[in-house]
Amino acid sequence: MKNASTKGRRRVVLAGLAGAAAELLASRAGAQDAVEAQPDAFRVALENDRVRVLEFVSRPGMPVCGVGRHSHPAHLTVALSDARVRITLPDGKKIIGTNKLGDVFWSEAEEHTTENIGTGRVRALIVELKDPPRKA
Repeated sequence: MKNASTKGRRRVVLAGLAGAAAELLASRAGAQDAVEAQPDAFRVALENDRVRVLEFVSRPGMPVCGVGRHSHPAHLTVALSDARVRITLPDGKKIIGTNKLGDVFWSEAEEHTTENIGTGRVRALIVELKDPPRKA
């Protein structure tokens, strides 16, 4: 079972991500799809009419989940490594996020820039949701 410090850290990270998502939804102009922005760092692991599953890898000092200002639809992230990341929101506010191997978290549609400020590679799976199929 996780200790109180880990639970508290996760709550802070999730609360920050939830607040950031609300701000990020307000400004969508100029953002690129993460795969288009950084194709060498991404592998499309699976895609169908409901989801797109992306695997990405980032070295220290490099963008994490897309180069420059980029966007993601609503998505689930699964950390495949520990990570320390600087996130810059469209309004210029900077957030430092940390994750541990195995962390799983949800994000609404968002726009940001990111940088790996840790000492190792960052790896993760991003499961992006597509619009649900419409009933006839």
